[in-house]
Amino acid sequence: MRLFLGIPLAPGVIGTLETLVKSLRSEGGNLRWGSSESWHITLQFLGETSEEKARCVADRLRDVRSPAVPVQLDGTGFFERAGVFFAGVSVSPEMLGLEKLVLAATAHCGVAAENRPFRPHVTLARIKSDHRMNALRHLKQRVSRDVTFPAFLATEFLLYEAFLGAGGSRYEVRDRFPLGDC
Repeated sequence: MRLFLGIPLAPGVIGTLETLVKSLRSEGGNLRWGSSESWHITLQFLGETSEEKARCVADRLRDVRSPAVPVQLDGTGFFERAGVFFAGVSVSPEMLGLEKLVLAATAHCGVAAENRPFRPHVTLARIKSDHRMNALRHLKQRVSRDVTFPAFLATEFLLYEAFLGAGGSRYEVRDRFPLGDC
């Protein structure tokens, strides 16, 4: 099974993102837009995971004690090489602390941390063709720079299972871990 850990978004943030995405969708453009059900902030991607390792991860994460995490989305951006359009997330000390606790907990189960820096975001669309630069350029021209997102307090993080399909990924929640119980 393909697993990852993430923070779910508050309804107000989802509503703002839905309005933004609706204003940017157009016919063609070679974009695959994510659905609001798939939006989240990834803390750690676990990848293909055995049932035994998944149980170990869930058991270790039940011991994580962290304050609730203030979350503020911070504008939009592009990972050009990957062909991704995203909403950025400000990294609060609480979020950074949670990410470190999650990495330490999963390391006990043999899950290696990624080598790149933690850059939390919400993936909104992916470019699905070899013409990334043209599609990105066209999308960049239409993105408003003055989008403001409501802040929220994350009171849990989730273990998700990803199911890959031709129309994109579908995610199911496998477990929930509370925040704020310190």
